[in-house]
Amino acid sequence: MNTINLESKLSEVRRKEKNLNFILEEVETILNENAKTREKIEEKLKSPISTKENNFDFELLETDKIFHLNHIQKICIDYRLRFLDSSLFKNEIPEEAISKICDLERKHNTKLQGFKIVAPSKAFHLENYDDPILFAPIGNNYYYLIHKWGNEFTPFRKTLVKPFKDIGSFVVFCLLLSLVLTWITPTSKLSNVIPMANIIVFLFIFKSIIAVAAYYFFMLGKNFNTEIWQRKYYNN
Repeated sequence: MNTINLESKLSEVRRKEKNLNFILEEVETILNENAKTREKIEEKLKSPISTKENNFDFELLETDKIFHLNHIQKICIDYRLRFLDSSLFKNEIPEEAISKICDLERKHNTKLQGFKIVAPSKAFHLENYDDPILFAPIGNNYYYLIHKWGNEFTPFRKTLVKPFKDIGSFVVFCLLLSLVLTWITPTSKLSNVIPMANIIVFLFIFKSIIAVAAYYFFMLGKNFNTEIWQRKYYNN
């Protein structure tokens, strides 16, 4: 029994329907259209567009990719991240993210815009007042997660930035640090001469730490996580 070469059969069917030159021209047109679509998406990602919603098809949305602004805010504050327009993002947005935008636009029959990114401050071109997730707005403070890339954050990041979460966390950090330093400070001889020497040393250390820490923190133009998560300025 003779065997059948499927590739040959496919070529035979193709020859009967269209000539090869026409097919090549058609494929080239499709590729050019795709390239133009991707270029337009890249332009929109770099353009400051303040759109707050997109015309998604609700039936096609994946519920596990829908996040409210409050959810994003909590993550940004806990890990000292910023949630800003994609136009401020200075790193390269991967091709995979652009492909996902193309796919979403095709499925939902719409043109997406108003993109936002969650990433550390250093990943943005922050304006002078004088690692990332790409979102598109759905509306009513809801956002749709399009793509995540880059390295994962270490579990220690949340702990390391905890003192800068808000003013309360900052004071508690200075208080705990002062207690530790007071505990390791030898005050046994001093206690024999000055009543409540431990408390006096603690208050002195606490006052010094909070003054020095606050001075350098604000002098460098820093601010608390609760204040900067949606701010595009590095010194305000």
